[in-house]
Amino acid sequence: METHLAPLLDHRPSLHFIGVGGIGMSALAGILADRGFKVSGSDTRDSPVLESLRRRGVRVFAHQDAGTITALNRDGDSSALVVISTAVPETNPELMAARQAGLSICHRSDVLADLINAQPSISVAGSHGKTTTSTLIATLLAATDQDPTAVIGGIVPAFQSNARSGRGRVLVAEADESDGSLVKFRSSLGLITNLELDHTDHYPDLEALIQTLQRFAAGCGSLLANADCPVLSRHFQPGAWWSIERSYGVEFAALAVEEHGEGTVADFYENGELVGRFSLPLPGRHNLSNATAALAACRLEGVPFGALATAMATLRSPGRRFDFRGPWAGRQVVDDYAHHPSEVEATLHMARLMVTSGRSPLPEVPQRVVAVFQPHRYSRTAEFLDAFAAALVLADSVLLAPLYAAGEAPIAGINSQALADRLQHLRPELPLAVSTSLDQLAEQVVRRSRPGDLVLVMGAGDVNGLWSRLEGLADLSSPDAPDTPAARLAA
Repeated sequence: METHLAPLLDHRPSLHFIGVGGIGMSALAGILADRGFKVSGSDTRDSPVLESLRRRGVRVFAHQDAGTITALNRDGDSSALVVISTAVPETNPELMAARQAGLSICHRSDVLADLINAQPSISVAGSHGKTTTSTLIATLLAATDQDPTAVIGGIVPAFQSNARSGRGRVLVAEADESDGSLVKFRSSLGLITNLELDHTDHYPDLEALIQTLQRFAAGCGSLLANADCPVLSRHFQPGAWWSIERSYGVEFAALAVEEHGEGTVADFYENGELVGRFSLPLPGRHNLSNATAALAACRLEGVPFGALATAMATLRSPGRRFDFRGPWAGRQVVDDYAHHPSEVEATLHMARLMVTSGRSPLPEVPQRVVAVFQPHRYSRTAEFLDAFAAALVLADSVLLAPLYAAGEAPIAGINSQALADRLQHLRPELPLAVSTSLDQLAEQVVRRSRPGDLVLVMGAGDVNGLWSRLEGLADLSSPDAPDTPAARLAA
């Protein structure tokens, strides 16, 4: 497919990404490498993502220091465009060396904007469900022979990657609102899943977030939005609405006829008229809304409903979205990125539906839900302390990891113990424990869970490292289990 590249990428045969292993940075690096650009990057931690980039021809440096810039200059890349993300501080030695060398530097959102603006595109924004919805759109387009390009903030199961370089007309992108940079995008179709206050380190209040999303919407050729979200219904006027609550007054709707722990069967409507029925193998009403948005976007793209309904049966969530890591000592361990109260509540409702309906996409139907949660950022935890507590009481037992600061300075009185205190006040009988390290958290899982439990690990920090610690422990049901501290705790 031939595309016109916007001015930032014109005449820039070489790009260098500082922190290329990040989920957003690696997606861009991979696509640009596929499109013939000379791409390099640096990251201090090796990962499967970096190995994938190497296979695509990306040169990866294992250090972030002045030596990397020296190597680029020595190898003829003295005019490389250096790409950074918001996570790269001004004190980063490699960034400082790039500035001293006079290299051009831009934010990753500028590169993404060039890709989005250079061809027909669908950009997915909103407080929750962006990664899942953009994953579903890209997967449906690929399954119906549209061959899309995709830049997603998670691993798409159908692609085994967070990026796909297709030859079709459409690019699908996740538009992150966390730093406001999505206002640069000029998409053919903008999609907003929902809107509520988050990223309080950047937005002082909900009004500021609304204004940013209104600027994003104004830059799109047309807008598709969720009519079930009260903030969107009050403050936006899209070209098309979707709903999972009603079929009247909206352009697209999906009304559930059967809901259980394995998924949802729903009737799909367009402009109030029944079009057909589909089966969604992802449980939970939040996933039904995400899937309805994806169907609506694909229908606006002209894809026949029949082909989409067939493809729906194969959909899977992106990585770290109710991601089954494996069985462990009779328990089932699931990893989820939920780090906002609404996400935690939706994820726990979905897990509870599996318990109550006796049906689950997991190998075994869980008997109880043990929530393992890591608060993410002091600012977010302070803003939503009560809301987090109200969501977490839906679990049968709660284990709290130490708060993940994400580079923020501490706020007095804000920590995992403060959240535990709120939980205990709301539900005094709730089994509850607070850990000071991931190693101690693993021991708490041993102490406080039992065979038949769903151990649901939630958070956007390093709590997903809990699985590797659990894997290092013996199967506690085995008579040959070694005499480890964790084994003794369970005895």
